[in-house]
Amino acid sequence: MRGDQFIESLYDGRSVWLEGKQIAHVPEHSAFKGTLSTIKTLFNMLDDPSQRDKVGYWVPEKERYAHSAFLVPYTQQELQQRSRSFSCWSAETNGMMSRLSDYARSLVTGWYAAREQLSALDPAFAVKISAYYEGARDRDLFLTTAIIDPQIDRSSGLDDHRIAERFLHVVRETSEGIVVRGAKMIATGAPYTHDFVIFSFLQFQAEHQQHAHVLIVPANSPGLHIVCRESFADEREQNHPLSYRYDEMDAVLFFDDVLIPWERVLLYGDPEKVLALRANRTANGLAFHQNVVRFVAKLEFVTGITFAIAEAIGVTGFLHIQEKLGELLTQIDAIKALTIASEAKAVPDESGVLVPDLSYIETARSLGTKYYPRAIEILQQVGGGGFVQTPSGIEDFYGPISELMHLYFEGASVSAEKKVELFKLAWDLIGSPLGTRHLLYEKFYAGDPVRGLANHYNRFDKEALTDPIWKLLKANSKGSLMI
Repeated sequence: MRGDQFIESLYDGRSVWLEGKQIAHVPEHSAFKGTLSTIKTLFNMLDDPSQRDKVGYWVPEKERYAHSAFLVPYTQQELQQRSRSFSCWSAETNGMMSRLSDYARSLVTGWYAAREQLSALDPAFAVKISAYYEGARDRDLFLTTAIIDPQIDRSSGLDDHRIAERFLHVVRETSEGIVVRGAKMIATGAPYTHDFVIFSFLQFQAEHQQHAHVLIVPANSPGLHIVCRESFADEREQNHPLSYRYDEMDAVLFFDDVLIPWERVLLYGDPEKVLALRANRTANGLAFHQNVVRFVAKLEFVTGITFAIAEAIGVTGFLHIQEKLGELLTQIDAIKALTIASEAKAVPDESGVLVPDLSYIETARSLGTKYYPRAIEILQQVGGGGFVQTPSGIEDFYGPISELMHLYFEGASVSAEKKVELFKLAWDLIGSPLGTRHLLYEKFYAGDPVRGLANHYNRFDKEALTDPIWKLLKANSKGSLMI
């Protein structure tokens, strides 16, 4: 099964650091076991005849299924197949795992799909991306991105030697490739990815060409160190069901003179070309589409928990509670509608690839930065003090005070045990380190939310809205003169 192959592939000598120690065998460490078990189950779906058509598509030349993130969509049917695969994995993980590889895979697929147009940036691009895309597809590679530069001193730029030395840059070229030094963040899923897609959000000037590159870096590259944040995984599954299953580890990458082979150097040395690749509509449309499909599942999960708590404590009859629950439903419908619109308004690129409408996708991503914090706030308001009245563990129901536990923790519509289990699930979402991390993630994963909305304004055809205003005023002026 592919899940077993995935786990086995992680015994590859990668350098992963957690709590000051180098992790010898990632799959065996308690910080990763629950998450890897979840991913293993997802990978196995491609080998299950009853599920593989939900998440994969048949590759005739290889006579096997591949994940639909690798499917290049030329028709609405193929675009819907991609959407169903994202939805399937998101539903299986309740939208709680945002970097299951389908995002980064879609980015690579987009570059591959647009390879002929992108060859204008570098004649070798089409050959490189084709070879990599096919290898990643056929080997079921897990991919993630690392595109943020270290947060050292935001008031200084690359003209400051202290900053330039620590931002990822090329230190020399060899016949085999380029050697890079510096750091990248935030690499979600880093300990168990196969490859990192590396570039920067910054718009580099010509004099900073050593920092301008788009790379695909193997996780077990010599000199690459994966430095993890504190683990939020918790093996007490009954008390922390989300932290047990879904802790997508985040990490900072240290590049200590890492050799990147030329075939993995997609672009290098030209800031304008790197910016053009980063802004490619095909790649961004296919990748960001996954973002909003996944977000629908997460909003549905939060809403489901909130509804269940409202019913469990008997507050669904209150008007102010109904208003809040209705607000959650409008969030789901709004993101769903934008997702459907992006697919319905998909337009072929120069190669005929059907690309979801980025305007609707960007609107959904911007709304998400406000919707998720509000959804969590509503969950907090509905549950109130009940979240801190929950006992330390389900074990209390089987101890000497079992009778009292059942008496005083009983809900309006559920047993005491079920009510406590429900509140523990909700607390894992709103009060645990994992839950706090998710709140931060949904605010900032798409970049600076202020800049995102500003860019939406700057790109918009503003005359389409202002021309009717001026025409109306002009007509009114003529009417006044006539009077």
